[in-house]
Amino acid sequence: IQQAHRFLFIPSLLIQRLTGAQVNDSTMLGTSMMSDIQSRKLSPKILNALDIPSSIFGEILEPGSRVGEVNQQAAQQTALPPETPVFLAGHDTQFAIFGSGAELNQPVLSSGTWEILMTRSNAYSTTPHDLENNLTTELDARDGVYTIGQNWLGSGVLEWFSKHFYPEQQGDALYQTMISDAAKIAPGANGIAVDPAFYDDGSSQNSGTITGLTINTQRAQIYRAFLEGLAFRTREGLEALQAAGKFKAESIICVGGGSKNTLWNQLRADVCNLPIHLIDQKETTVLGASMFVFSGAGICSSPEAARANIPYQPTIIRPSAAHRKYNSLYAAYLRFKKPA
Repeated sequence: IQQAHRFLFIPSLLIQRLTGAQVNDSTMLGTSMMSDIQSRKLSPKILNALDIPSSIFGEILEPGSRVGEVNQQAAQQTALPPETPVFLAGHDTQFAIFGSGAELNQPVLSSGTWEILMTRSNAYSTTPHDLENNLTTELDARDGVYTIGQNWLGSGVLEWFSKHFYPEQQGDALYQTMISDAAKIAPGANGIAVDPAFYDDGSSQNSGTITGLTINTQRAQIYRAFLEGLAFRTREGLEALQAAGKFKAESIICVGGGSKNTLWNQLRADVCNLPIHLIDQKETTVLGASMFVFSGAGICSSPEAARANIPYQPTIIRPSAAHRKYNSLYAAYLRFKKPA
């Protein structure tokens, strides 16, 4: 570090290879844990504690800033036309949530092996309680806005379940069978409850729990309890985000592979008592980044203006009458689950 001339985050390293420019962007700075998120600048306190000079990061610019052109060497190596303008983007999370069409205080759930719940907000909180809740706060792609998030293991838990409880099924037929079986089970899964904190670190404090098993328990009941437990986990994360961002959500945008599970979507809507919006756009990270390029290139007046051209037209899953039942079931889930 003491001998280094410049430290570049990975997106900026790619830009340096294309243009020769050595600049960093604010969103990557916001994920580095070396920033003062209030001032949107480097933190002298943190850098001094690490004995790292601030000059090593060079100029820090905003997403959408034009930083150079594709030089001759890069053009020869990549076949990109020389003098093609190059713009800053940055960290994937910020552009994924922007590209999803989310407005301020509209949470986005990226549902896959891991569930990532994020929101863009003008407010944030980083108290010890927030940190214990595993909340992360990053600089948004827009000045004055913060990206608050929380993540937990999602479909990875369901994959463990399917492997051990439905070994005879594979592919799409596996999930359709499990969903069909679980849809026939009433809310509460006949007394089965699951804390879905299944991790592989061997710690007894971070292990999942299944309760309420009897000699008559069926695998469909357990699968429904898994889906309910993950929906409860979503509500738990939502409440943490709302408290930190000082807002009340009106809906949740859901993207990713887990958004294809119709029963899971309905359970999320019922447990959170909020509409779930399913959008057709799959690559929202690239889409969101492109909006800042359109703005930086002057094609659109702002990233928001670029986004206005996208026909999101979401499919909306609304809460059913079961949401009343899930209020009491959620309270029971909080009582039995282990500390995160």
